[in-house]
Amino acid sequence: MKARRWLLRFFDIAYGLFCHMLLFRISAQRAHQVAIAQLGWLERWQLPTILAQRLRVWLMPVQTLEVGGAKLSTRLILAAGLVKGSGFLSEDEALRAVVQRRENIMPGWRMLPALVGPIEFGSFTRHPRLGNPGTTLWRQRAAQSTQNRVGLRNPGARAAAVFLGARIEQMPREFGINIAVSPGVNELAQQQAEAVESLLFFLDAGLRPSWFTLNISCPNTEDDPGGYQLETGARGLCAAFVAELQAQNLEIPLWVKVSPGLAASQYHLLMRTFAEVGVRAVIATNTLARPSPTNPDLNAGVGGGALRESALLAVAALQAAKDRLGCAVDIIGCGGVLDAASFHQHSQSGAVAAQYWSALVYRGPFAAALIENELANHDYSYEAIHRERLA
Repeated sequence: MKARRWLLRFFDIAYGLFCHMLLFRISAQRAHQVAIAQLGWLERWQLPTILAQRLRVWLMPVQTLEVGGAKLSTRLILAAGLVKGSGFLSEDEALRAVVQRRENIMPGWRMLPALVGPIEFGSFTRHPRLGNPGTTLWRQRAAQSTQNRVGLRNPGARAAAVFLGARIEQMPREFGINIAVSPGVNELAQQQAEAVESLLFFLDAGLRPSWFTLNISCPNTEDDPGGYQLETGARGLCAAFVAELQAQNLEIPLWVKVSPGLAASQYHLLMRTFAEVGVRAVIATNTLARPSPTNPDLNAGVGGGALRESALLAVAALQAAKDRLGCAVDIIGCGGVLDAASFHQHSQSGAVAAQYWSALVYRGPFAAALIENELANHDYSYEAIHRERLA
């Protein structure tokens, strides 16, 4: 136990020095590109993955808990957005890259789960997207925040399913797949058809994730910057997803990711909808749309510390709705989870688990292990958090 704490402390200090001396001296976008390239390079061999997984398991002992119908080994999950792959102009081009050229179109698919544990792949849209051009990533060190307008760059659901399906024997034990509604598609019938078709690609490829997430909040795209949810649309999409999973006799739970900044009445309607159609968990929240640092006319999604307040308000509103409705939909916090204190804030507001992304930037690849260690030292155990919240 003491050796584990000391090693984690060493990693924490070493990563801080690395950031100060090197990582934060280059742009956020360049640092991201270098990290993705390194992940792809490491995945050429099995040994780095094996060593990373063994180290992570030792640093972060396995817990046994259920969140939103999924069995997890930790309450910290890497959020969607990091491991989703390259963008392509067309589905044919994406499939050629996977099938003919056998490219690693999704760097990090094997290495990151080994390093961090539970992970959510995606978001994947029905068709490939190149994303937004130019600078799309920034960091705000003072607030320990990130900001992005990547624009849902991904290879499309079909190519992603083919890629991951070909590696099914090497997939991690616990992972989710995040499917996003295609930006710019406004007709509910088409939204449902494309989302379910995307779901079927993964199922037909033999993939059985621990959970699916339906992302109904994508604020960082130029073609659909609204990032809002309506009860009717959410109900139709979620019901179609649940119906398809039930039709195939699959007990894979559905989670839904929502926006920050909605009114309490909207969160109440969404929570009621989720409970009625069979959604098992709601992730609160996606990034917060704010003017980008380089062009105030374009929005970019804020994550990390600057998102925390908005995310906590959303978690609290969803918990209040859950209490009033008496429903069993779990709430997963997402926004500014960087340490034990910020995780505890989400827990006190109603979250039973948390997703993170910016913590990888500011605390390194063992961010989840560091947070779990801090929680353990402060007696913020999973059971203690729930006892405190329910008291």
